[in-house]
Amino acid sequence: MNTYESLRHFADSYGLAVMVGLFLILCLWPFRPGSTDRNRAAATMIFEDQDDGE
Repeated sequence: MNTYESLRHFADSYGLAVMVGLFLILCLWPFRPGSTDRNRAAATMIFEDQDDGE
């Protein structure tokens, strides 16, 4: 079996499972318990130190 076939077999089986798992982890990461404060701080960060045109 050559290198191409070996890599293709890996990508068809384990590579897909790893990518799906990573996708799910990254999608659910912001919803983990205890992340509310950090998410709120990140969402309002662009509004800090603004004078509202004054």
